[in-house]
Amino acid sequence: MQDTAPPQPGPLAGFTVGVTAARRAEELVALLQRRGATVRHAPALRTVPLADDSELRSATAELTADPPDVVVATTAIGFRGWIEAADGWGPAGALVDLLRGTEILARGPKVKGAIRAAGLTETWSPASESMAEVLDRLLAEGVDGRRISIQLHGEPVPGFVDALRAAGAEVVGVPVYRWVAPEDIGPLDRLLDDTLARSVDALTFTSAPAAVSLLARAEVRGLRTELLAALGRDVLALCVGPVTARPLQAEGVGTLQPERFRLAPMVQLLCEQLPAGAPVLPVAGHRVQIRGQAVLVDDTLRPVSPAGMALLRTLARRPGRVVSRAELLTALPGAGRDEHAVETAMTRLRTALGSPELIRTVVKRGYRLELEPGAHVG
Repeated sequence: MQDTAPPQPGPLAGFTVGVTAARRAEELVALLQRRGATVRHAPALRTVPLADDSELRSATAELTADPPDVVVATTAIGFRGWIEAADGWGPAGALVDLLRGTEILARGPKVKGAIRAAGLTETWSPASESMAEVLDRLLAEGVDGRRISIQLHGEPVPGFVDALRAAGAEVVGVPVYRWVAPEDIGPLDRLLDDTLARSVDALTFTSAPAAVSLLARAEVRGLRTELLAALGRDVLALCVGPVTARPLQAEGVGTLQPERFRLAPMVQLLCEQLPAGAPVLPVAGHRVQIRGQAVLVDDTLRPVSPAGMALLRTLARRPGRVVSRAELLTALPGAGRDEHAVETAMTRLRTALGSPELIRTVVKRGYRLELEPGAHVG
């Protein structure tokens, strides 16, 4: 029988990623897990079912009574849901008949597909899939005195709406899939606690309301300052696009977002950023990379307890140099004043690493990470 090498750990193996999404959460979780991440999913919000949404029904009735000149469709799922919900409230096809005589602008190809599936045809769609390009077209055409309806999708578009109104347009928002707080707040509280404890390495956001909801929950619990201190520094804040990032950036949180505002590019960016923040150390003939909650020794991922990770991170801050037991004790969570706790945790750490020679005991002085001679650590 031919031996086969064990599979290489994924780029996110050893890292823990928080997912705050409600919509398309399963897709995002699967993308992260396929790349090796441990995922903690805590929806920061939920959507009001369209058929039960009185605000959407009221906006639809207003448009039926006074049809718009232009409709801006922003998301495929929202447009389809709007059509289906309207069919349940009144004569089948009434909204479609209304829209048939209206100029329809579609933000992107998915929305175009939803419009055509409803038996309609879009007037125009930007190649960039950008709301900024939609705005430029409307302003170039002239909007003074025109009635424009925009399909809202849970994210604020104040610049878009304000610019149209400043140019003389009457703007009517259609609040498709309105966001509200989750029914069970427990998972979000646990994710918030994990973020403050730095036991997650990154939080992902796919909508601005999710970011707002997390910030609001931290405020209610009196933890807003602590959350802002963790995000963007010890815990990477990754957003699907600039609109999603806006509430965090307004609080001074540094965020990352991909060039293409899609889930797959967002995950790819995470695959680049998290390992890049964990340098590889040449230690005692091995390649050691300290990841979020595990250690990559050569090509083997070694899970390590929180106590062991605390010791290893302290040693790795000064690789090749002796770190005293007293200093290691201060890094050890809940250890009290007994230096024997350091020896116990160190024994378990060496066992977890599978290579005891990585950490050397220096008699009467402490321990050191056995950095190879001549190795340079930036």
